[in-house]
Amino acid sequence: MRSIGYDAASGTLEVEFHHGTVYRYRGVPRKVHEELVAADSIGRYFNAHVRDRYPFRRL
Repeated sequence: MRSIGYDAASGTLEVEFHHGTVYRYRGVPRKVHEELVAADSIGRYFNAHVRDRYPFRRL
């Protein structure tokens, strides 16, 4: 992942991948964002705890 942004008020997680695609995930708890950015492997955590678990939109 190239960058990760989070809006706590709306629970929106925005992820930009290295190839330039950006996805916006809704309803993501603050704790999931905190654990994601602190993970030893962000990609592994993302795949296990975010991908396919929250509604998303490709931007």
